[in-house]
Amino acid sequence: MKNQWIEFLYGRVTVKVSGKGIERFLNVLIRNGIHIWNVKRHGTETITFKMRLHDAKNIRFYARKSECSITFLRRSGIPFLFKRLLKNSGFLLGAGVFLLIILLLSNVIWGIEIKGAKPATEYKIRKELDKMGVKIGKVQFFVKNVEGIQRQLTNNIGDLTWIGVELNGTTYHLQAVEKNEPKKPENLSPQNLVAKKKATIVKMFIETGQPVVERNDHVEPGQILVSGVYGQEGNTELVAATGKVWGETWYKSNVKLPLITNFKVYNGKEKQKRSLLMGNWEIPIWGFGKPEFEKYETEKDVRKIHFLKWDLPISYVHKTIREREEFTREYTNEEAEKEALNLARKQIKSELDEDAIIKDEKILHKSTKNGKVILDIHFKIIENIAVGQPIFKETPE
Repeated sequence: MKNQWIEFLYGRVTVKVSGKGIERFLNVLIRNGIHIWNVKRHGTETITFKMRLHDAKNIRFYARKSECSITFLRRSGIPFLFKRLLKNSGFLLGAGVFLLIILLLSNVIWGIEIKGAKPATEYKIRKELDKMGVKIGKVQFFVKNVEGIQRQLTNNIGDLTWIGVELNGTTYHLQAVEKNEPKKPENLSPQNLVAKKKATIVKMFIETGQPVVERNDHVEPGQILVSGVYGQEGNTELVAATGKVWGETWYKSNVKLPLITNFKVYNGKEKQKRSLLMGNWEIPIWGFGKPEFEKYETEKDVRKIHFLKWDLPISYVHKTIREREEFTREYTNEEAEKEALNLARKQIKSELDEDAIIKDEKILHKSTKNGKVILDIHFKIIENIAVGQPIFKETPE
């Protein structure tokens, strides 16, 4: 089997020999090192056999000396296939160009569908997609991946709470969720305003309801601040108490900040590389050579190549190589203490309402351990402590 493949690679021919000196002719071929096989006799003066293509060039010389006539019946092997391909090169070239066009069109953006967005928001989304180059007719490999598109749309369009992006074939499907401003209920059920945490009352702004506490009063969680009950016993009216009650509350924060921190940052220098990936074999098509950066990180974006509705076992790879620099930041104890305090403020503010303010702060304890500054901080906060608590009517027995 192995020899057959070798003979097919180099080419082989089937030869018909006629004449009276057939035996002498065969002996001459063998003595001169010409390899023949599948020798068959057809009558008394005719035989056929197979031989290599490069030996067939010399066979006529030996045939004339043996008074035999030869005829080449069949040719097979790679050299003859190559000749046929050259003969039909126009057809093959056309077929190749056709397949290449189909392959290219299968990886072009032909549709962008947006669902869940109002017309005004959809216009903003399409405008932002145009800025990113995500438009009909653009090759998919030259635009951001799905995660990048989703991230940029969410960051740049304030009307969106969330947007999902999915690439299905040649069409991008976007599902948007818009921000809905909460509507204030027109008719609230009867309720009291109660304290949500321990505090000292600082000021009040009451729209409806009867205040039951005053400024500088100390209140506990669940204590009624504003009553939704008007009138005397037996002749009362229930309303929805509304308004804000600001109280002074207290928080403790523990912050740890290292005195020495190592950072890795990009300096803006980068190199682009593009290649085709087939299994574990990567063929570079753009951006050759090794990066000249001493320290760098590589971001890899791999896209499957499609042919009509099928995924081919070939991927398009886009690599971005960014130069990286490393530096060390060192704080003195005083600088670390100041930075840790700023960090604690940010953490506290992230847990509070927007209208809350920090009234005062005090470092309860500070220490340095294992190369870190550790602070225990006490904050005084002014915030709205009032929350609604429904009033349930008692049913007569």
